[in-house]
Amino acid sequence: MPATAAAQVIPVPTLGTARLRLRDWRDDDLPAFAALNLDREVRRYFPSVMTPAESDAFAGSIRQLLSANGWGLWAVEVVGGAPFIGFVGLARPSFEPFTACVEVGWRLSRQAWGQGYATEAARAAVAFGFTSLGLAEVVAFTVPGNTASRRVMEKLRMRRDEAGDFLHPRVAPGHPLQPHVLYRLSYEAWAAPHDALRHAAASESAPPR
Repeated sequence: MPATAAAQVIPVPTLGTARLRLRDWRDDDLPAFAALNLDREVRRYFPSVMTPAESDAFAGSIRQLLSANGWGLWAVEVVGGAPFIGFVGLARPSFEPFTACVEVGWRLSRQAWGQGYATEAARAAVAFGFTSLGLAEVVAFTVPGNTASRRVMEKLRMRRDEAGDFLHPRVAPGHPLQPHVLYRLSYEAWAAPHDALRHAAASESAPPR
């Protein structure tokens, strides 16, 4: 009987920004991730906190998807600073009608809030999605009251799709956190300012006629 083929492992690229590294996960990230998921303020817009066992299992699924796909929810570290502050990256939602979409998401420790890290890292993840994965669109969603995450979405130049607002199927019916708002960013909308900058640079460098 032939041996079962081992699952293919795809190298996980490291993304860099001015202050951050988005990298593959390490075992020593797990205690900090568990502490993050036990923080009630971090989990304010989720139905409950995660136990350490649940956090470890979630990290395991994140690492598995990163290895299988070569992209996903990267661990984030501060260059020259904290070795792990949470995750930022891309994922395919596991519920309808979004299973064909790619979502940009983030979850950072409270100590990392208010410094622009989520926006900085998410920009790198979105750029990777459009330039390396060839995505046509990236989506994001959260509860209406999560103004901090909604500000990040707006800084990414995502636009709310009010017609797409929905009741999250993984949250109990009638729960105050079930309603979610939907944001979208198309490749064309993302690329427009980059194309304008390239055209301006080309015009400035062109020799005079």
